[in-house]
Amino acid sequence: MIPPDPLPGAQVLATATLGESERRAMYALYERYYEGSSWQLFAGDLAGKDRVVLLRDDHGEVQGFSTLAIYERSFDGTPVRVIFSGDTVVDERHWGQQALAFAWLRLAGALKGERPDLPLYWLLISKGHRTYRYLPVFSRAFEPSPDPATSAGLRALKDFLAHDRFGEAYDRNTGVVRFAESRGHLRQPYAEVSEAHARLPEVAFFLARNPGYARGDELVCLCELAADALQPIARRAFLAGARAAQA
Repeated sequence: MIPPDPLPGAQVLATATLGESERRAMYALYERYYEGSSWQLFAGDLAGKDRVVLLRDDHGEVQGFSTLAIYERSFDGTPVRVIFSGDTVVDERHWGQQALAFAWLRLAGALKGERPDLPLYWLLISKGHRTYRYLPVFSRAFEPSPDPATSAGLRALKDFLAHDRFGEAYDRNTGVVRFAESRGHLRQPYAEVSEAHARLPEVAFFLARNPGYARGDELVCLCELAADALQPIARRAFLAGARAAQA
């Protein structure tokens, strides 16, 4: 793996404020790692997102991003707030950097700080094991998980939110979103899984649950975003965002 280069940090922007050059730079980065998509699909998906976490280098060039939609639903008579993660890409020269993840967690904390009484959940679709592995790093309890004890109580809400967003493309039996044609899947060699990674329990689990990931199938995942549900390193960034929102 290429060692990560230092980066000045990440910023959170309203998607509507992105300029055309920024949108094109994001797509150029996405297209380097994914195929089966197009500018039209990418731009349409981006239009449905509220925020973007943008990672730049010292020259201001886009080196990574993560898009998010933020909305509310009612489940079994209880209102919930949802962060839905869309496309997330980081240039391989910067794999291992934490700036994007910490900016994302601070944003999640700020959203929780705005409405502390409202349960906040992270809805994630994963077409690669690297994305899925954020879950055990961030969260103590998520669905689906290699340890069923850590996903108790989340399956029904996950199914509801996935069907609400993807309709019949979501298969409740497998927990996977499968479109008739790929809307983006990893290019070779990025879709390959090394022997060392394949031996990791969470990677083996992901591959078993989403065997069609290489053709663009998405494993739907869910966790609650609350201080006591997060791992210590994620909790600190999350609480920093919450404090800033309430200041």
